[in-house]
Amino acid sequence: MISKLKTKYTSMPVQVRASLWFLICNFLQKAVSVISTPIFTRLLNTQQYGEYNVFQSWMGIITVIVTLNLSAGVFLQGMVKFEEDSKVYASTMQGLSLSLCTFWTIIYFVFRSRFNMWFNLNTVQMSYMLLIIWTTAVFQFWSTEQRVKNKYRLLVALTILVMISQPALGVVLVILSDTAYKASARILGIVIVNIAAYTWCFFIQMYRGKKFCSKKYWLYALKFNLPLVPHYLSQTVLYGADRIMISRYIGDDKAGIYSLAFSVAAIMTMFNTALNQTLGPWVYRKIKEHKAKEIASVEYSAMLIIAAANMVLIMLAPEAISIFAPPEYGEAIWVVPPVALGMFFMFMYDMFAAFQFYFEKSWFIMLASVSGATLNIVLNYFALSTRWLGLSYVAAGYTTMICYILYALGHYMCMRWVCRKHLDGVRVYDPKVLLGVAACFVTAGLLMTLTYRAPILRYSLVGIIFVLIIVFRKPIMGYVKDLMSIRKSNKSEKASEKSEE
Repeated sequence: MISKLKTKYTSMPVQVRASLWFLICNFLQKAVSVISTPIFTRLLNTQQYGEYNVFQSWMGIITVIVTLNLSAGVFLQGMVKFEEDSKVYASTMQGLSLSLCTFWTIIYFVFRSRFNMWFNLNTVQMSYMLLIIWTTAVFQFWSTEQRVKNKYRLLVALTILVMISQPALGVVLVILSDTAYKASARILGIVIVNIAAYTWCFFIQMYRGKKFCSKKYWLYALKFNLPLVPHYLSQTVLYGADRIMISRYIGDDKAGIYSLAFSVAAIMTMFNTALNQTLGPWVYRKIKEHKAKEIASVEYSAMLIIAAANMVLIMLAPEAISIFAPPEYGEAIWVVPPVALGMFFMFMYDMFAAFQFYFEKSWFIMLASVSGATLNIVLNYFALSTRWLGLSYVAAGYTTMICYILYALGHYMCMRWVCRKHLDGVRVYDPKVLLGVAACFVTAGLLMTLTYRAPILRYSLVGIIFVLIIVFRKPIMGYVKDLMSIRKSNKSEKASEKSEE
């Protein structure tokens, strides 16, 4: 058995093996994050946990401003476009990134008192943040180069080493630190591991390319990425603004409780990502072949699977929160339902956005992202500053859910326009089906919160759902087999394309 698996693995094209290991690493990173959460919620109180998560939210926003996300799409595109000169391109991108980080570090220290007041962070934490931003960008440049060249062994080993070392060192430092510095100790663990694990990547690429600055490549990268900064910022704001605003208007302790609920609900993104990675290439193929009508039936099945997974999480939210954190985080159960519902609509967004990506209507994506982020900030301000309906910080979960719903709706309208313009007006999805599934899921999810104080009723409903799963196991397994067959066809097609090359 083992020898057969080994033979099958070694016979795979290197591109397929690399993709497999990158997928495993992605899953392990999320798994380690999930496993480490219950540890840190027991080492940090709600205020300290909130302080750390607010730091993370600010870092996501500041990263876009400081680095312009140069290690994202523009670097990958440049590595392919300038393949003959890729070593020089990589070293000059490292040089540009270091120059930007140095420039903003100087600006920060000149006006640090004002920045500290704006971000509600101290100088030590801001210094840690700038180091993390630079070292992370360094690693992303190097890792992208490895992916392009299908050199996965060292990358996988380094990724696994870092994903284990960061939380492990963080636990030790938090235990050894004084109460007032525990959040900073958690951050310091990331800084130390990043410096030890990533800085050599900078020197390796600089040594190979032997060039710090290139007017040609710097201008190319800046012209490409500067227009995308609003899109990158909007995505980050949409994901993290609620925690920052809760901290500002209500307190770090509530931001910590909210962050825990968000982390638990965001587990569902693992399902979203897995299904999107499976369906994405298949959807693009169907669009290319002018067979868009065949997409709906498969996507409906995937949508039902995502809805069911999120519903299970909503039903078991009290138990999930009790596993992930001590009783002081108990209020987080009320945030899980709206955030989980929002994750469902983010999956729907991917169903619609594929058409815009395929026909390169990126300005639709940017417009929707900016609109969603702006609306999220406005709704959060209104809800948190006025204690909307007495929900306090829980209201941020509902404002986020509303923004995700409108985000998905906006992309649905854009998809309809794209289909009219490029696909002869074909109606890919039946709006009645989409609306029916979404309405039933939202209604059931919100009603489920009423059972959190009635465990017998809730457990009875859980039992009924499991009985229904057993009764309808054959069609459910049929859906799963369809998805697996699509995944296999994607892999075989990718392997054949690479062999032809």
